[in-house]
Amino acid sequence: MTMENFSLTDLMGYLASLLLMTSFLMKDLKRLRLVNSTGCLCFVVYGFMLGMAWPIIITNGFILLVNIWHLSQIKK
Repeated sequence: MTMENFSLTDLMGYLASLLLMTSFLMKDLKRLRLVNSTGCLCFVVYGFMLGMAWPIIITNGFILLVNIWHLSQIKK
């Protein structure tokens, strides 16, 4: 399969998946939440790129908010 066979939407989905999978390999909780948040944000964008895929948008938006809350607690 060549790069011409991938759409920008496909690439966003793969990037989001890669970031989420990578985040679960991390031992440092702060880094895990930062990478996971980036993956969730990419999934939210991916959901919009798919044409308003609300289950993807809502789930990852919620996880992103939870990560932000936990990161704010780490700073305190």
